[in-house]
Amino acid sequence: MSNIKISSKVDEVAWDELKQLAQESHQNISGVLTEAIRDYVRKRRVRPVVLQHLEDSMRDNEALGHLLAK
Repeated sequence: MSNIKISSKVDEVAWDELKQLAQESHQNISGVLTEAIRDYVRKRRVRPVVLQHLEDSMRDNEALGHLLAK
C-alpha cells in the first residue's frame, strides 16, 4: 500500500497528546495517525446491513410509531 502526504491544521493540545501517545507506544506520528483514522472511519461508518435492519424495523413497526407520535 502506498502512502500519501497530507497537510492539515490541528488543535495544539490534540497534537501534543498525539505526539505523546506516539512516543509512549514507540510508534511514529504517521503510524498513530493512520491507526486513528482507520478507527474513526470504522466507528463512524454505518454498515449497509445495519441500515437495512433499521429500515425493516421501521416498516414492521410503522403502526406503533404512529401511535407513539400521538
